Amino acid sequence: MKTDRNDVLERVRSALAEALELPAEDIREDSLLREDLDADSLDLVELLLQMESEYGFKVTDEEAAEIRTVGDAVDLILSKAGCR
Repeated sequence: MKTDRNDVLERVRSALAEALELPAEDIREDSLLREDLDADSLDLVELLLQMESEYGFKVTDEEAAEIRTVGDAVDLILSKAGCR
């Protein structure tokens, strides 16, 4: 699967928009998940499970705890999926 940063960002934005019932255009790479998007830990777990399934990797609890922004999630997905 061809994966680049923009592709992953769009997938993350789409998943968050659906889960949080927000317009995708309101979700920026520098958006803080908790503060800006009002996402809770369950929202993040659901996002990561979806991305793990799509890209075929696992995220540790420690790695998940480091995710603060949408861009952090994208960076982690790219590194785990071997696309960096």
